[in-house]
Amino acid sequence: MRRLLFSLLVFSVLAPCSLPQTASSTQQTVLKSKSESTKWTKHDERLLLARAQQGDASSQMWLASAYEQGWFGRTNFQEALKWYRRSAEQGDPAAQNSLGQMYEDGEGVTQNYSLAAKWYRKAAEHVPDLGGAGQGRNNLGMLYLDGRGVPKDYVQAYMWFKLANFGSNGNLSLAKAHMTYKQILEGEQLAEEWKSRHIKQ
Repeated sequence: MRRLLFSLLVFSVLAPCSLPQTASSTQQTVLKSKSESTKWTKHDERLLLARAQQGDASSQMWLASAYEQGWFGRTNFQEALKWYRRSAEQGDPAAQNSLGQMYEDGEGVTQNYSLAAKWYRKAAEHVPDLGGAGQGRNNLGMLYLDGRGVPKDYVQAYMWFKLANFGSNGNLSLAKAHMTYKQILEGEQLAEEWKSRHIKQ
């Protein structure tokens, strides 16, 4: 469900009226088609597949999302997994986050929280936090909060929630409820140290 919401959020950002200048004409055609119907067409699938096979990470991510969400009229988790992995290995943070979610949910793969954490962390390390970086940070924080695939650590959870930089992140409050004042200060400090290492002023 989180992935569907993320995909819809990303799609709304990439709607034809506000397509990024870096979107190829193929991507624009496919995205425009998606906005005009409930399903993408076989033609859309062929266009995206051709770009994905040429190694375009963004097309690979969109193709994976389409297979996962059934935008071509059917879901295909194996194809989604394959294309998310190819895009993620090229460094696309949205694909890294989505691949992490597939491992966390056991969608098309054996559920594996350690691999979910690995891919969330890769997404989380991206600066600026476009695509899937913010969601990757939030998802990694959730794993730390619950101790799934990583040790339970409220300070780490707090740090990642803080770095997710969502306006009203209820997860930050959830982590705080389990923490001492000293732990909260430690989480704040870790977040500031991370920013100073990753974000150039």
